[in-house]
Amino acid sequence: WFDAHALLTLFRKALRDRKIDFITASATGIKREGNRVTAVSLDNGETLEAGTVVNAAGPNAGKVAAFAGLELPVEPRKRNVFVFEAREKYADMPLLVDPSGIYVRPEGSVYLTGGAEPEEGDVAPDPKDFDVNWPLFEEVIWPVLATRIPAFEAIKPTRAWVGHYDYNTLDQNGVIGPHPEVANFLFANGFSGHGLQQAPAVGKSIAELVMHGGYRTIDCTAFGYERVAEGRAFRELNVI
Repeated sequence: WFDAHALLTLFRKALRDRKIDFITASATGIKREGNRVTAVSLDNGETLEAGTVVNAAGPNAGKVAAFAGLELPVEPRKRNVFVFEAREKYADMPLLVDPSGIYVRPEGSVYLTGGAEPEEGDVAPDPKDFDVNWPLFEEVIWPVLATRIPAFEAIKPTRAWVGHYDYNTLDQNGVIGPHPEVANFLFANGFSGHGLQQAPAVGKSIAELVMHGGYRTIDCTAFGYERVAEGRAFRELNVI
């Protein structure tokens, strides 16, 4: 594993050093003329003309695609992360993933755990729902940890947080690149929990599409939207 917050800080610093301006607003609509998107409407009342639109909306990616009249099988999936203390310290412990999907790893003097989330119902969760599901830890995760690592029978949960996967219901894998019929609408979506690992490469690939009209460094054709249109899964098997 690596320090996700440190990586995000490095990206932010790089953008600040380049003095890139940002608009703090949410998209509310996309104007489409035939096989091209031409503008994006914002909730602050502005409309931005666009030569290219990149959908990197995370859990809201399906909603943003729908603004342009396009279907994308990506929706939010709520995920809980729990922090606990234990008397035993395993500083050299690797990331451990139980067959149930529950994972645990050290983080300094504490441990992080999660996984084995309940199956979603017919309605996707609200991406603004950040309420922690503590019974998941107490009733599901803790017993598995104690069985796998007996020293974890006596642990103390301290805090937790919630995030949302941009979950690709087709194959839990990324959708990268242009729509085959709306060529100036680009996808960078559906990474289902492993997006941070791939983010630098995906960002570079999307930038190459925008600047050069094709991939120069990494060929991401296998992750293209065509498989979505055909219902052809390119399944990611290592998602927790």
